[in-house]
Amino acid sequence: MNVYDSDRMTDVLARDGYDAVETAEDADLIVLNTCHIREKAAEKVYSEVGRLRPLKEAAKEEGRRVEIAIAGCVAQAEGEEIIRRAPIVDVVIGPQSYHRLGAALARARAGGAAVETEFPSEDKFDHIPSRARARSGLAANPAAFLTVQEGCDKFCTFCVVPYTRGGEFSRPVAKILAEARRLVGSGVREIMLLGQNVNAYHGEAEDGSDWSLARLVLELADIDGLERIRYTTSHPRDMADDLIAAHRDCDKLMPYLHLPVQSGSDKILAAMNRRHGREEYFRLVDRLREARPDLALSGDFIVGFPGESEDDFAATMDLVARVGYASAYSFKYSPRPGTPAAEREQVDEAVKSERLQRLQALLSEQQTRFNAAMQGRVIDVLLEKPGRRPGQLVGRSPFLQAVHVDAPAHLIGEIVSVKVDEIGANSLFASQMSPPLERLSA
Repeated sequence: MNVYDSDRMTDVLARDGYDAVETAEDADLIVLNTCHIREKAAEKVYSEVGRLRPLKEAAKEEGRRVEIAIAGCVAQAEGEEIIRRAPIVDVVIGPQSYHRLGAALARARAGGAAVETEFPSEDKFDHIPSRARARSGLAANPAAFLTVQEGCDKFCTFCVVPYTRGGEFSRPVAKILAEARRLVGSGVREIMLLGQNVNAYHGEAEDGSDWSLARLVLELADIDGLERIRYTTSHPRDMADDLIAAHRDCDKLMPYLHLPVQSGSDKILAAMNRRHGREEYFRLVDRLREARPDLALSGDFIVGFPGESEDDFAATMDLVARVGYASAYSFKYSPRPGTPAAEREQVDEAVKSERLQRLQALLSEQQTRFNAAMQGRVIDVLLEKPGRRPGQLVGRSPFLQAVHVDAPAHLIGEIVSVKVDEIGANSLFASQMSPPLERLSA
């Protein structure tokens, strides 16, 4: 979502006459788009601003003004504190106010720093222009992000999202479809639908009806030229029957699902306020795999959550072993100020590290096994960009794996069938292109 938001801020700035540059040294405006989900996120922002200070001071000596804006969830959480600690910052702007970036810059030039962290009453998407790349005629990446939902109402005790992104909000159907058609018109073949809790999507259609994510996916699938659809990130509580059916019935919905569980212990899940248990998660996974037998699952895991015992951690290891993941993200718990879990007694840091090492070893083993099963298979790959060496392109498999293929540059944006010849640590290497398959076989 931060990549998507950065692109949309670029669109807002393009409307005001800005062009993107490759290096900070060439910039008149530097925007740091921040995330607050990881430990010490705010401190990293101040460290980065410190590195930019000499650049700004050198520009001033040359008679040139360089402005610094802090955007994103750290901006939302820290607000005026950023200006107090880093007075060289000109603008602090939260993720719901990106459409006001130009006005905030104008205020900063007129009289000091501008802080935009109130949740505005208007929908920012109504005020953000159409994508600059599509308007300028530049080639778009064949895979694109599209935000359909923001915020979360779940209030997991470890999470800052409800406080930095606000409550759940679903964009209207017509606006999503219009943006998707513009993307496809600019050369996009694959769209990843984004939301902090994307499968909680309930958008209003033009006739006033309420559309689920499944219905939105099926409507998007009818767009000529859009060949692949993905979505992230999901909550197990919002995995509705119609969305499971869409994985069965919609060929364009890719067989990959990010379905975070966080822990395998019912005690810890309750302490996290996840509102589901391990057996409920197992049943959901079974239903999904019954609907789409080749479905690849990824997940999120937090180890060392306050109160986690060795038995609780063993339950997480058991869940991972039973489910089997194609990939996963795993982290040591780190307190987020202002969240309920931050006030609880913490697990010893050395215990967290040791548990994380064990969990990551198991997850890595599963990912290696999943990738190794691709050896010799013929799969469809959407070629997205040049590879590291001449004559090589990189794309994504239906399961979101990076795939390196020897192919000419004019095939960027095409979906080709390739045979997997070699398995790398984090990617696949393939050759022997043939006409695209209608659907990857299980």
